Amino acid sequence: MTSAYLLVIHGSRALRPQIAAERLAYIVKQQLSLRQLMRISRSLSTKNGTVETSVRGSTALLQSVPSPLIETASLELTSVSLSQRIQQLGEKAKIQGIQNLKIIPLFLLPGVHVREDIPEEVAIARQHLGKTMNLELMPYLGSHCRLTFFLSRQFEEAATVGKILIAHGSRYGGGNQPIESIAHHLQALPAYWSISPSLINPVNILVREGKKSITIVPYFLFAGRITTAIAQQVKQLQLTVPQIKLKMGSPLGATPELARLIIEIIQANLG
Repeated sequence: MTSAYLLVIHGSRALRPQIAAERLAYIVKQQLSLRQLMRISRSLSTKNGTVETSVRGSTALLQSVPSPLIETASLELTSVSLSQRIQQLGEKAKIQGIQNLKIIPLFLLPGVHVREDIPEEVAIARQHLGKTMNLELMPYLGSHCRLTFFLSRQFEEAATVGKILIAHGSRYGGGNQPIESIAHHLQALPAYWSISPSLINPVNILVREGKKSITIVPYFLFAGRITTAIAQQVKQLQLTVPQIKLKMGSPLGATPELARLIIEIIQANLG
C-alpha cells in the first residue's frame, strides 16, 4: 500500500450525504483491495507457472493484503476544517508507513471550491505536515470523461421523450458553462435549482414541442435536501401538465460504477 486517499465532499447539515460518502469510500476500498489482490495473485501465478489459485490460498492471500487507507472529509458545514482532516489522515498514514496522500474532490463542477478553496486547504495542511508526507490533489470527479455516459443511461432515447438536466446553478460568471455543455452533449435542456432558468421553463418548452414524456435527471452527487425538493417540484409540475408524464431521475449515488470512476482518476494520475 503506497498511498492513502481522502474523498472530499461539499458538506451538508443533513446526514444522508455523509452516510453516502462513507458508503462510497467503503466501496472504493473494496475495489482497491480486490485489484491489489488480483495483481499479487497474477504475480504468484506467473512465478508458479499456473493461473489457478485454490480457494484456501485465495482466502489466505486476501487476509494478507493490507486494507487501503481511505477516509472522507467535508469542505464546509463541519466542525473540523479540511486542512485539519488532511493532517489527521496524514499522521495516520505515517504510522502505517505511507508517505503519499491523494485528495480526490468529489465535486461535479470546476467552481470556486475546486479552483481555490480546496487547494488553499491542501496548502495549509502541507505546511503542517512538512516534507514527510507527499500531498497530491487529484482532478475533481466531474472532470472524468465517462461521467456523461452515466447520466445518459437515465435518459430514454426516443423522439417523443424530452430531456432535462437540472443542477444547483452558480451565480459566478461562466460557472454554468459546464452544465450547458453537458446538457448539449446529452441533447437535453439545462435547468437550475437556485437560478434561472428554473425547471418550469424547459418543461414548458418541451410541452410546446409535443413531447409525450419528460425525464429530469439531477446533476448531483448524492440525494439530499435539494434533490428531495426537486422531486417535490416535479410532482407539483405534474399536476399542471397531466397530459405529459414527468419522470424524475436519480443523482449519481454511492455505487460500484462511481467507485470505479474514482479509481480511474487515481490510476490515471499515478507517478
